[in-house]
Amino acid sequence: ASFTISLRALDNITVLIKQRPPISRSCQIQIKNAIKPELKIKPGENVTFTFTCHTPEKYFTMEILKNIDCVSGPCPFGEVHLYPLGLPRLNRTFIWDVKASTKAGLELKFSHPWLRQIEPGETCPDFVSYNINSCIDTATVNIGTFCRNGSVSRVKLLGGVVMSLHLPWNSLLTTSGFSIANRASIKRLCIIESILKGESSITLMSPNYPLGFPEDELMTWQFVVPSNMRASVFFHNYSLSNCERKEERVEYYIPGSPSNPEVFKLTDSQPANIAGSFNLSLQGCDQDAQNPGILRLLFQVVVQPPQIDENVTHLVDLSKEWNTTVTIHFEGWPGHVPLMSEPICLICKDPRTCDRVLTLKSGAVYKISFLCKDLSHLRISAEKGISCADFQWCQRKIYSLSVPKAITQLPIRLHKFIWKVLAPDMMNIEITSPSLKLQQHVLEQRCNTSYSYSIVSATPATQLNIGVFCPGGSIEKIQMRNNITISLKTFGKGFFNESKHQDLKMSFVPHIKDECTFTVSPGPTAKVYLQTPSGPYGLPPYVSISWYVTVPSKKVARLGFSKDRMGIVCETGHSYLNVKEEAAGAEEIVCREDERLPEPRNMYRDFWVNISNCKPADRTQLTLQFWVTSADKQIDLGVLLAVVAGTGVLAAIGLTVCCVKKKKKKSQNPMVGVYNANVNTQMPGKQGLFTKGRKNNESHVYAVIDDAMVYGHLLKESNGSVTPEVDVYRPFDGPIGSLPPSPPPFSFRKDIKQSINTQEPAPPMDTKQDPYTFAHQKSEQLEDNRETNESSNGDTSVSLLENKEQDGLVE
Repeated sequence: ASFTISLRALDNITVLIKQRPPISRSCQIQIKNAIKPELKIKPGENVTFTFTCHTPEKYFTMEILKNIDCVSGPCPFGEVHLYPLGLPRLNRTFIWDVKASTKAGLELKFSHPWLRQIEPGETCPDFVSYNINSCIDTATVNIGTFCRNGSVSRVKLLGGVVMSLHLPWNSLLTTSGFSIANRASIKRLCIIESILKGESSITLMSPNYPLGFPEDELMTWQFVVPSNMRASVFFHNYSLSNCERKEERVEYYIPGSPSNPEVFKLTDSQPANIAGSFNLSLQGCDQDAQNPGILRLLFQVVVQPPQIDENVTHLVDLSKEWNTTVTIHFEGWPGHVPLMSEPICLICKDPRTCDRVLTLKSGAVYKISFLCKDLSHLRISAEKGISCADFQWCQRKIYSLSVPKAITQLPIRLHKFIWKVLAPDMMNIEITSPSLKLQQHVLEQRCNTSYSYSIVSATPATQLNIGVFCPGGSIEKIQMRNNITISLKTFGKGFFNESKHQDLKMSFVPHIKDECTFTVSPGPTAKVYLQTPSGPYGLPPYVSISWYVTVPSKKVARLGFSKDRMGIVCETGHSYLNVKEEAAGAEEIVCREDERLPEPRNMYRDFWVNISNCKPADRTQLTLQFWVTSADKQIDLGVLLAVVAGTGVLAAIGLTVCCVKKKKKKSQNPMVGVYNANVNTQMPGKQGLFTKGRKNNESHVYAVIDDAMVYGHLLKESNGSVTPEVDVYRPFDGPIGSLPPSPPPFSFRKDIKQSINTQEPAPPMDTKQDPYTFAHQKSEQLEDNRETNESSNGDTSVSLLENKEQDGLVE
């Protein structure tokens, strides 16, 4: 098809058709017999042409430039038309270059549905866009790029203007959508008017954005807002230039305000909750010639109806709190930046100071209100620091780790509360939950409460993630050696009710041996799962963790491990598991990382579980989980009957022996010490000191044995007045401390006591073998000596050999 473009000279219009990428040689412009890559039609010319291809819109664009001179002649004010008609269907740009005096102003008035400013590089949904440039003498300033369907109704400019309208090749638009009018000088770069009807949000940018606003210039945005609506301003992106004179600032003119204009820095929180229309002006400064910097601004204006509880204030009393900050923010803060199209929730600490994020500090009382349709979009995050300056005072103080009522009474959901505890030197931290107790969150034992605690113990060099815990478990206390961070995180809306029963406490305690020690009291029916800290990431190298599990006297606990081996390969040292009941002579189970873990076993007394790590080889981590159950002790019926029957027999024997003993006291002959060279008298109780087995040696043979020594244990049961020596090995039954079993040193550990899979080599023989026997004494001397011993020692139930054994254990 052929096209004819006829331009009148008085219209001062030039048409340029030119190629655009991709360049195609098969698609050209043909004028009669001439083939051209582009075509320029000047005012007064009439040109007929065709394209040599069927899809010229892929390879050509068109510019229609109209020059308007308002300086030397009258301006054609009024509606601007798209002329000429009958143009080819190409991507086209209409440009109106209006030259005007700086003593006068030009106004671009847009027809409904007005315009919306977009950022550079952004495209409009219908690909129809306007671009406005201000021309003052030889300087050109890009006022901005706009799409249709917005709130910008007018743009007033000082001096000339270059207005562009970009249309895609398939656009059916036949009108320009704006008119030009003459106005008096505005004495500033430009004025942009925006009409905001109803609830809405708009984004605007300073001229030349993201480049710099012109030096020492002034511009104004006029916002027309219904009087029954409320407007708030938010600065999202800005930068400041380096000023030599004056100061960059924004000024607000608010009708009815007693302090117009209200001046703010760009770094300040901007006014909010403005009733009705207002103006906002941006003022530049004289910049440093050597290092001018850039002044730019991108901001948002949000208009919303006044809230029902707009005048309802909430009292937040933090006057008695210390070292605490409370932040009220939108959901997802700070990682998530809400879209400008998302509903706006504002927190106000006074009627005009509102923002999406508000931080309150301890030591003050605040009155806050909310501009938000749905408060469920808001969250509270708080942080409290606890430290110790006075060593003696800290030891006596117990800190309550509960959320203050000033926070829980707000109609906002608590997201998290963090306690950061700094332990002084030689002091450690203890966390207790006296009534609720704690449950460790593991795969087999998930927390289903409305909140949980995440506990992390850290030093400047290492960090140990103790785990996630919730109320309603069996852990009474946790002791940690280093500084800790406790993070309370809520789930759902149930925290408001459950927060009334918080009982987490913290105190500073003397130095502990392990990195972390748990005290666990299993319930009567529950199966308690416990896991090493740092969860699936493994226990850090050379870290030792202990659990102290209490077993009531009428209960029996059952201990089991979730896997049969530790599943770790050590590069340096060994990893050890130690299990030991807190009882005299109780065996200690020791497992190395290359050995099988114990089978499930019953524990009849309080016991310790200790896990100490080596330096793991690459790609292996120590993660161990075990479980504990508690049940009533079961008494076998046959055993019960035997005990009842045996009690009568023993009572009869005890009575006889007692009588014999009392009678014999009067007629005992003095015992004389007799040396017996054939008796092996090595000290019993240390297995490695015997070269023969118990059945084959003579360690249990005495040279002289009194009758009272044969039945001595019965006499003790009858009246407790006589405690003779009896040939029975007695393990250490003295007092035992609360410390866990000590693991061997990392570099020199050996399999000690009773290992599961290995047998301990016999220690070297004791070279001191002084045979001895017991000598008879006179009955009077015997009584006197017994009284003397009782008055001096206070306990006659431990034999000489056992005293020697205890001394050896203490050493």
